Amino acid sequence: MDKKFFFFLIALFAGFVNYCTAQVGDTTGKTAAVSAAALPLPEDHIRISFVTCGPGFEEIYQVFGHTAVRIIDSSKQTDLVYNYGTFNGFEENFELQFMRGKLLYYLSVYPFNAFIEEYVEQKRSVSERELLITAAEKKEIKSFLEWNALPENRGYKYDFFFDNCATRIRDIFPEALGKNFKYGPLLPASSRITFRNIINQYFYTTLWERFGINILLGSRIDRVMTDKDIMFLPDYLEKSIGASALNGLNVTDQAQRLLPGNPPPTAPVDGPFLLTCGIAILTIAGLSVKKLKLLGNVMSKTLLFITGLLGCLILVMWFGTDHQGCGNNFNVLWALPTNIYIAFAKPKGKERYAIVAMGLIFITVVLHITGVQQLILKEFSPLLLALLYIYGTIYKQSTIKTN
Repeated sequence: MDKKFFFFLIALFAGFVNYCTAQVGDTTGKTAAVSAAALPLPEDHIRISFVTCGPGFEEIYQVFGHTAVRIIDSSKQTDLVYNYGTFNGFEENFELQFMRGKLLYYLSVYPFNAFIEEYVEQKRSVSERELLITAAEKKEIKSFLEWNALPENRGYKYDFFFDNCATRIRDIFPEALGKNFKYGPLLPASSRITFRNIINQYFYTTLWERFGINILLGSRIDRVMTDKDIMFLPDYLEKSIGASALNGLNVTDQAQRLLPGNPPPTAPVDGPFLLTCGIAILTIAGLSVKKLKLLGNVMSKTLLFITGLLGCLILVMWFGTDHQGCGNNFNVLWALPTNIYIAFAKPKGKERYAIVAMGLIFITVVLHITGVQQLILKEFSPLLLALLYIYGTIYKQSTIKTN
């Protein structure tokens, strides 16, 4: 065979191979490009976390902390917080609506950066727990929150104990995740802790507010709490969800601290206790020592008038508002509204009133002992003692003048 012809065949064959290789490569590239273009987003592109904010000490409503839900959606490049603790401060008759327990709170949705900035300014701690659930379960929670955030659905009538930012979130997970979801245990079976017991623990730095709130809150908050009940507090909701399980598996990751927060302030001097002790000492001394008779009269009339006003306020909060915690308030048995009249009434016939009033204080103590309505603060003891002494003096003076 001619050499030139031989090399010509080799060159022709090599060119054919190169052409085929190029065609295959081009086809493969086009296929890869088409596949990449058609590739869907990762199924689990949603990250949901449970956010807990620590207590603040500048305002009374901050002492219990706060709870919200954070949702990061990488497909939309969004990082949003779902916050059930917002209200419209410009609403008509805002103060009146708030006092009557008729103020609407709202589920608000806004960027997480704006949410956490508030806690940076207040120097409060913030932590979060990511939910370790499937993409379908995350979608279920996200869909519910989006529905709940619609204008026609986002408002609700806030109640501190039974319908607040924590209870709203507490009720989402069992509904979205089904009957196999179980919250972690919180209270031992032998626990006798009540709503009143637990909130007083949070008021250790605000003793005047604690004293006033214990006067206005009724017997409905003196029942023993269940695990579900105590989750009205963000701290306990966070503890329970941290130990929760779905089909026997942990629902959340370890808590991640986003903001450290400041240490709580030290407890102040118990001003309310010093005040009630002072009232009792001055009242009893004034009614016992003849030279201090004027002091005794002033203290008696003042204390009767003030307790009468308190009794009126208790009745207004009980019957004139929607605050469930203010219902069935038997503090009205010792803070008698009629004391306003008795403070300035003539002595005639007051001995019967004094007997009834002392009997009602005795009933108040019985209700405390039996747990119907607790007077767990030491501030109440000097106050009741002073009232008993006043009623005893009224009875004594009335019977002497009658005879």
